Amino acid sequence: MGMFKWLYPGMRIKRWVLLCSFGIILCSMGFVLTITEAQRTSGSLIVLLGTGMVAVAIRKIIKSVVTVLLPQREGELVNIMYQRRYLDRGPRIVAIGGGSGLAVLLRGLKEATTNITAVVTVADDGGSSGRLRSQFNIPPPGDIRNCLVALADAEPMMSDLFQFRFQESGSEFEGHNFGNLFILAMLKVTGDFEKAIKASSRVLAIRGRVVPSTLKRVALTARHPDGTETEGETNISKTRNKIERLLLKPQNCMATEDALAAVQAADAIVIGPGSLYTSILPNLLIDDLAVALARSPAPKIYICNAMTQPHETDRFSAFDHVNTIVEHTRPEILSHVVVNSGRIPAHMLKKYELEEAHPVTLDTARIASLGYTVIETDIITSTDMVRHNPRRLTKLVLDIIVASKKRHAEKEKKKNSYVKTA
Repeated sequence: MGMFKWLYPGMRIKRWVLLCSFGIILCSMGFVLTITEAQRTSGSLIVLLGTGMVAVAIRKIIKSVVTVLLPQREGELVNIMYQRRYLDRGPRIVAIGGGSGLAVLLRGLKEATTNITAVVTVADDGGSSGRLRSQFNIPPPGDIRNCLVALADAEPMMSDLFQFRFQESGSEFEGHNFGNLFILAMLKVTGDFEKAIKASSRVLAIRGRVVPSTLKRVALTARHPDGTETEGETNISKTRNKIERLLLKPQNCMATEDALAAVQAADAIVIGPGSLYTSILPNLLIDDLAVALARSPAPKIYICNAMTQPHETDRFSAFDHVNTIVEHTRPEILSHVVVNSGRIPAHMLKKYELEEAHPVTLDTARIASLGYTVIETDIITSTDMVRHNPRRLTKLVLDIIVASKKRHAEKEKKKNSYVKTA
């Protein structure tokens, strides 16, 4: 019975089905006529006419269907097919971090693959996220929202809506972000934070998926050389005391199953870019996630920041960034380190100096002495701010994956040849 619905009035299908059928009949007649030598020319013309009718009819049928299913995107059919057929076969990449740095990376990766898993920190306690976390006892949604928008394949208006921030002074919504409120509402509807993220992902039609690193209500504590401590992500980012040790409380929190499964199946794992103490380490301090990272045979790529962060990483070199990660976790958690060698314009340096931020010193020999592969290259753009370039980062990650697979294939080939000769 369902097949006959295609012939209902108003479906805009019948005329094209009839045209297609008539075209097929003409092609059949034409082929018969080409058998006869006297009618070969006219038969060929009839075949061409029939083929044209079939082609037009099929095109119109597809457009009728697409217009109904994707009313605003019928002109993007090729892009949609490209995403489904090509990007779905792309490498499995796990990106770990938080803040604006991770979002920048994701914007590049989504153009190369849809097999992306963003593992996002949930230690934020400031701004709209902090208020919602405190009032509703939920994980902070801000960093997760940024990643959802970065991976979004929906209309630009939908992304703008998720990033919209209420500015009305004195109102209860002041400072709140619509996307954060949307995720909160989804949580109330679904009753589960992970389900809320998945539902929000469908709304934004994201390429890939976003998962929290843990579902525990976690908090950061920074211990300083003088024995004092600073609690909370917001306070840590403002403190001028040197950080000796970062602690995650509670210490026994567990990583989400989706995060662990993604790490185990990854072709590459990218850590950063982002704030060392408030975006990167909060994820790596989750013990079972750190263990899974250390055991993974995939390339584990750390994207080092191009500029120091005021108060958090004052006077830090590239080695200091790497060494801090190693001291807080374990050496096997990294295999590659990417540092920026691109030139930063003088006017941008002056702008950052006013904020007490400076270019990260490249002491790559010290990093290499730890046994890591160091890649020095130009990976930034400097317009209004110094930011990592999404396309350059993506190309770099893909090149590392290709090289890693090539080395693995060569090892397997040598292993097999050794077995045959033994």
